Amino acid sequence: MIDRVVFTDVGPRDGLQNQPKILTIDERLALIESIAAAGVKNIEVGSFVSPKAVPAMAGTDQLVRRLPTDDSVHYSALIPNRKGYELARDAGVRTVNMVLYAIEGMAQRNVKMSIVEAEEATGQILEMAKNDGVSVVAAIATAFCCPFDGPTDPGVVKDIVRRFTDTGIEQLVLADTIGAANPMEVRSLTADLVAEHGADRLGCHFHDTRAMGLALVFAALESGIYRFDASIGGLGGCPFAPGASGNVASEDVVMMLEQMGVGTGIDLEALLRASDLSEQLTGTAPGGRAKPWLGPWLEKQRA
Repeated sequence: MIDRVVFTDVGPRDGLQNQPKILTIDERLALIESIAAAGVKNIEVGSFVSPKAVPAMAGTDQLVRRLPTDDSVHYSALIPNRKGYELARDAGVRTVNMVLYAIEGMAQRNVKMSIVEAEEATGQILEMAKNDGVSVVAAIATAFCCPFDGPTDPGVVKDIVRRFTDTGIEQLVLADTIGAANPMEVRSLTADLVAEHGADRLGCHFHDTRAMGLALVFAALESGIYRFDASIGGLGGCPFAPGASGNVASEDVVMMLEQMGVGTGIDLEALLRASDLSEQLTGTAPGGRAKPWLGPWLEKQRA
């Protein structure tokens, strides 16, 4: 078991993209600043996608230009294609997140491309990013199950990782897009990948659709994975994947890891305040289980 993790909060992008209430840029910025104030060093702040397709992400270029200048906080943004990459680069984004696909159905629904076309687009952007000094992180969507085509063959995921480990991608993230994975299959796949490639460039992104999010984090942690995504307040859900409810809550992941002696460098009390803000701003953030558990104790500490 490792003793420290690298943690990314994806709430300002993955968390907000499917919410019924569209936040203003000022509100999105306030949420990002609140998460950073808790000591979170990696934050996915938005996406450069069509505002018609995802209205909640409109104006991400303006948002990026207003982010606090702090070299200790690493901001990233999602891009779907070359145009998105160019918009992100021109706005000043230094790390872009892309999506690879383990199953054809999700590729077609999400970006209207085949798996091959999506991989070719990723390869082209990798070449551009090398010249521009921009880092690329790629998530493998539906790494465990697809809402359209069913369970994913682990061999397909392993092949994708093999194809892209030597391309210059900074990190490959296994994404359980609809929260359909179970701990044993997560442990099996992550253990095989760590044994073959090491853990330095592998990460995991779990949803809490069936209340298994923390169990999946633990299973991957046991395999040696130490990079994890989570979302403030448990916000989340892909607008193009039926059944993709919220991500595992950042405050729950941090609470579990810290109580296990796995360092995160995050102030849990401040993170709970960020979770409160996510609920106030959206009106729909479920909030993690850490809040009712730790809230009364924190109130006593303040008294």
